[in-house]
Amino acid sequence: MSVTLLSPVLINAGQPFTRSQAADLGLRDRDLREALRAGAVRRVLHSVYVDAAVADSRDLRSSSLQQVMPSYAVLFGTTAAWAFGVDAFQPSDRFVLTPQCVVPHGTTRCTSAGIRTVEGFIPAADITEIDGLRITVPERTAVDLLRRLSRPFALSAADALAHAGLVVPDGLRHRVDGLTGYPGIVQARQLARWVEPLTESPGESWKRLRLLDAGFPRPVAQFWVLDRAGRCRYRLDLAYPHLLLGCEYDGAEDHSADSDRAADEARRAWLREVKGWRLVVSRKADVFGTDPWLELEVGRFLGREPVLPRLW
Repeated sequence: MSVTLLSPVLINAGQPFTRSQAADLGLRDRDLREALRAGAVRRVLHSVYVDAAVADSRDLRSSSLQQVMPSYAVLFGTTAAWAFGVDAFQPSDRFVLTPQCVVPHGTTRCTSAGIRTVEGFIPAADITEIDGLRITVPERTAVDLLRRLSRPFALSAADALAHAGLVVPDGLRHRVDGLTGYPGIVQARQLARWVEPLTESPGESWKRLRLLDAGFPRPVAQFWVLDRAGRCRYRLDLAYPHLLLGCEYDGAEDHSADSDRAADEARRAWLREVKGWRLVVSRKADVFGTDPWLELEVGRFLGREPVLPRLW
């Protein structure tokens, strides 16, 4: 079967399909590889595909998961967050998602390469059903992520769930405080107190964590700087307003184009020259690098010595 990038007919009527189902659609393995290379088909999950013209949505994610998930299983962790519409993956899991689910003890595990199962028990109160999928409730999902992921990704995942309105920080803290004996619960208790619903990107979470782990006060998120007329002019990712100190994270997606950089320079020049702000700007390589310049620079402005070395 020949598949062209601009075919007006959606493959499988726009519904997701597995590699085994591809043969029924007239797609041999060679055809499927060709369609992937040509951009006519994209991979949704490790072993689930869809016509590339179909937009990402919660419905698409749900129907894709239903292709590989046992009916008695419960989605948890990053897969549960993904099903809720929140991408909370660590870099190694970001592009080829293998769903994770829990099955009851004594139940036959799914041995397909397209899904990862573990045996365990999840209370009925922690399970909800969305679009036919059994899934951990958002608060339980957030707790699992805070416990299981490495520090920066644990916080950015919980921040994203809070930003989406799926969890409330006070409820999350109360939930974590009531748990004992769970692996990773000490980390979860600490990070739950730092969850910030106003966070708009993972990079903001990571940078805020660098500051908090250094022993600095919690910065204000998404702080608006007003112009002379009292109107909201520019917004800072993180700020210590009483010191006119702003900390910004420049992600590659929104700060790499020439027009983006020009806008950033103009905005920051106004903040510095007109309003007197001091700015500490960093990118991903700075935040995940080993150089402690970020803590040292912010500490210099705050008049405090940072706690070093950091935990991640």
